[in-house]
Amino acid sequence: MNDSLNIEKSLNKARWVLSDVALDSVEKIVRNHDLPEIVARLLCSRGVMEEEIKSFLNPTLKDDFPDPFLLKDMDEAASYLASVIIEKRSIAIFGDFDVDGATSSALLYRFLKHCGREAQIYIPDRLTEGYGPNTNAFQKLKDGGAEIVILLDCGTTAFDTIAFGREIGLEIVVIDHHESEDILPKCTYLINPKRKDDSSGLEMLAAVGVTFMMCVAVNNKLRSVGFYKDNDIAEAPLKDWLDIVALGTVCDMVPLIGVNRLLVRQGFKYMENSLNVGLRELANVAGVSSPYTTYHAGFALGPRINAGSRVHQSDLGARLLSTDDAEEAKNISWTLNDCNDKRKAIQMDMEREALEMVEAQGLDQKPLIIVDAEDWHSGLSGLVAGRLKEKYGKPACVISYVENGLGVIEGRGSGRSVLGIHIAQAFIDARNAGLLESGGGHAMAGGFAVLPEKLDAFKAFMMEHIAQQFKSVDANVETIIDAVLSVQGARSDFVHMIHDHIGPFGQEQPEPLFLFSNVRIQTSDVVGESHIRTMISDWEGGVRMKAMAFRAVGTPLGDALLKQGQRPFHLLGYLKIDNWRGQDKVEMHIKDGAFVMSGMQEGMI
Repeated sequence: MNDSLNIEKSLNKARWVLSDVALDSVEKIVRNHDLPEIVARLLCSRGVMEEEIKSFLNPTLKDDFPDPFLLKDMDEAASYLASVIIEKRSIAIFGDFDVDGATSSALLYRFLKHCGREAQIYIPDRLTEGYGPNTNAFQKLKDGGAEIVILLDCGTTAFDTIAFGREIGLEIVVIDHHESEDILPKCTYLINPKRKDDSSGLEMLAAVGVTFMMCVAVNNKLRSVGFYKDNDIAEAPLKDWLDIVALGTVCDMVPLIGVNRLLVRQGFKYMENSLNVGLRELANVAGVSSPYTTYHAGFALGPRINAGSRVHQSDLGARLLSTDDAEEAKNISWTLNDCNDKRKAIQMDMEREALEMVEAQGLDQKPLIIVDAEDWHSGLSGLVAGRLKEKYGKPACVISYVENGLGVIEGRGSGRSVLGIHIAQAFIDARNAGLLESGGGHAMAGGFAVLPEKLDAFKAFMMEHIAQQFKSVDANVETIIDAVLSVQGARSDFVHMIHDHIGPFGQEQPEPLFLFSNVRIQTSDVVGESHIRTMISDWEGGVRMKAMAFRAVGTPLGDALLKQGQRPFHLLGYLKIDNWRGQDKVEMHIKDGAFVMSGMQEGMI
């Protein structure tokens, strides 16, 4: 495609490739399923087989929900938790401080409460306790009367802490989805689709998805022994809680394929008329309304739930999604909104300092970017690492320093990765090499703790580890284009059709990427500190469309949009609907661009 466009590489130094699909397959789908050609093309480009099209386009809980007992040890663990509920034993929920942890905690809390068992929720302080269980927390829960602690979204590699919990008499169940090692901690039960001995095929689940599977399984056990009938209560309304399952799934950036696609599509339907008062109030505060999308979840609701943990109020998200008190929900929602505003200001300063370090020290020339500072906010390391990864297209780690529970200063780091580089595995290997106090996560994101005296050795280890991984990754950056459009043809009904059929979009289910060839930049200006707003049209004129290039100021793409507007462009981006005052307008979010070479304005494709 670059040859036909007469460009070598784009402004973001990528090679553009039009998605290669078999036309006969597209035509067959159009015929057999009465679908528009563009939808059929997108299904083909995403590898959806014809026999899978029905469940892809309209997945249902009845036909497509997997058997939760496929998960390793689920049958035994569900029977155990059912007996705990029946025997009215004391349960504590220990959840991670992110959105996945908050939604998992709220989901399990609501399930237990429906069964008549009030569980306490413990969310560790992100800034002082860090990720995962700790001995002080276990001791507090034990002293508070807990017999069973259920760890959600953490615990798979917490060997020593779980051993301590067992020593003081706690029974511990882990429900997690993080990377597992060959050996598991000696807990009562551990449910994790990423266990080496798990063959369920459900490794794409977020922790809230695994927790939902557990609730379904326990519900099944309770029904089979007559618990609901004997206690004269209805079965747990599991479907009503799919809204928070969808929220946690989207925000943890797990692949939106298979069961995750089902959970999110169905969850958004339940979110339309959500019974969760906390979710309703948070949406009001965030200024979003139905129909809900992954954008609303990932960029409006999720960041606010996360914000509490970044300013020493880690439990606010779980409390918000657990409460049935409208006034409490409203108060927590506004508190989270204030926390989010504070987070943005602190994050901006951290990003500026981190970018200055990278430029001054030439860190962008290394396989991995690692920056650290004593006065940085440990709760924002992951967000800043993500910003560095976006800007430089390389894995990035950001480290701040805090005093741990033993009074020792340690570096708390977060890493974000690029496609093909498994950063969590690097952290696990570094921990096993004695360079980290803790470390783990996912392929694309993870966290770790490092003692200052081991930092240099850790950096050297990571540089070599990531460099070795890069050797097996294709160095040629390619951007796959779904289709070529004109500005004239980008109508709101077209965009709605794409989103309704192919969405929701997320990891491994990318939003369709469209090429607009030979466009004219009619106007362009800077919005905020780093975004660029343009109005574009086809080169011949006609309909104009708003287009945004986020965080583009100071980049080759941004400079071109601001300074070279008189030249024809090829622009690559996503199409969104901006519903302003009840009127749908199409808006483009620009991903990349390229100049049209002189004399090539017409007949390009």
